[in-house]
Amino acid sequence: MLSLLKIKNVALIDELEIEFGSGLGLLTGETGSGKSIIVDSLGALAGARVSADLVKQGAETAQIEGIFNVGKVPQLVDVLEAAGIDPSSELIIRREISLAGKNRVFVNNRLVTQGVLREIGIFLADIHGQGEQASLYDVETHLSMLDEFSGLGAEMARVETAYAEWSSIKAELDNLNRDESEKLQLLDILKFQVDEIDKADLSPGEDAELEDEKRRLNNVEKLSALSGEAHALLYESESSTLSTLDRAARMIAELAEYENTFRGFEDQLSAARAVIEELGSTARDFSGSLEFSPARLNEIEDRLAEISRMKRKYGETLEKVLEHRDVSKQRLDSIEMSEFREEQLRKQLGEAERKYLAAAAELTKTRRMNAAKLESEVEADLQDVALEKAKFKVRFETAEVYSANGVDRVEFYFSANPGEPPRPLARVASGGEASRVMLVLKTVSHSNEPGKTAVFDEIDIGIGGRVAEAVGRKLKALSTTQQVFCVTHQPQIASLADEHFVVEKAVKNGKTSVLVRRLGENERIEELARMLAGAEITDHARENARSMLESARRGRGKAQKG
Repeated sequence: MLSLLKIKNVALIDELEIEFGSGLGLLTGETGSGKSIIVDSLGALAGARVSADLVKQGAETAQIEGIFNVGKVPQLVDVLEAAGIDPSSELIIRREISLAGKNRVFVNNRLVTQGVLREIGIFLADIHGQGEQASLYDVETHLSMLDEFSGLGAEMARVETAYAEWSSIKAELDNLNRDESEKLQLLDILKFQVDEIDKADLSPGEDAELEDEKRRLNNVEKLSALSGEAHALLYESESSTLSTLDRAARMIAELAEYENTFRGFEDQLSAARAVIEELGSTARDFSGSLEFSPARLNEIEDRLAEISRMKRKYGETLEKVLEHRDVSKQRLDSIEMSEFREEQLRKQLGEAERKYLAAAAELTKTRRMNAAKLESEVEADLQDVALEKAKFKVRFETAEVYSANGVDRVEFYFSANPGEPPRPLARVASGGEASRVMLVLKTVSHSNEPGKTAVFDEIDIGIGGRVAEAVGRKLKALSTTQQVFCVTHQPQIASLADEHFVVEKAVKNGKTSVLVRRLGENERIEELARMLAGAEITDHARENARSMLESARRGRGKAQKG
């Protein structure tokens, strides 16, 4: 249940704070006064998307905050714990909206993502927006409405899993059954590419090794001179590094006999001697191995040209060329084995289809049982909204294609008058009738969710008089089991409020702001009179408003005694 709503710098609202109680809360005001801003703010706290357009002109940031009193709902507890939020009987949700795009969400002062907020919001509020009854005219929505009433989580999950398996196999089979000429062309291309790369007999790193050898061959004379001179300097001449080191070592040994500072260098000198000997030998051997070969150089040039061509065609490196070869070979094998694979897939597809149809049949069976229950409950509740003789039916057809929703196509049929057979609701229901049917559908779908707040934004469009009073009574009855918040233009509904708020615009210093006030008894009479009479409020309108409030109180008294 929502107990507090705070809004700052949202649209035309500077700053406001509204406290809510249980029961039926009504929000009224002239058209364009800003009532939808309140509903949109509630929606934001339940996880709806928001944009920087909501930020009041002249402000950098906006903030919406709400306090919800929640029970120990196991699923909600799981969501909170998974998000690292300690489960509590009170949730404080805050959304900060920035013109710079840095929007943030906090739950009990812990930063969370909008996705987490949506998961939490499912347990906090159901918001039914303006003109939502128009969705009744879209037959495609009827199945989801039936499922919403039925609560078919496990059955739907089995169908979705079976459909995913079936559609995956079918997609692979369809891919195999592409146009035969396209398949043969691809087969020729892949064969040519695999053969060409195989004939090239490439190996990883070969190009780098060849470049090194090419560089040596092109610099034989220079390399020979350098390595020979290095060998002589290190090892061979009388003044070589090795000879000099040996003389120095003897001197150090003699110094050590007289001075401790020079002792202990024997191992280092020995290691240095070994390094010089090895380096000299390496230079000598390298110099001896050098031999210029024009034939080998041409051979390397040709090989590098071939490798370069292959890299231009199949990849930037030899590794990528070889990878392309492996992928092409796999595709080639797949095509060549397609007939065998196709037979396998057809068997798998048949088995997957049987599993899918079995799961879908179970889903259909459960839907039909719930459809009968929905028909009964809707028809009973339609009596409460001045459609005493109305008939409501759920008709099933088999869909033309499989889907993750099963094989059912559902359409609601409706008749408002006795003696008339039910016909497609989308064709025969008036706007006022559709509003009442939608209200009933929403109330029967959520009647077992006492912890949630039900928000109805002008669901009374297209009705008035006795019908509006009947709709108000329905909302009032729903508010005995859960908190209900409703935006309305109907005085018959507003008179039934446990809490009545009015939205008004005020202009100060040339700027327009939206204000929300909780109405006392006399203020309620004035507001109801305005709703009855319009701009010019008469004493007769006030008397009618007073009578409506008295009648509503008497109705509450009878309900409490009952």
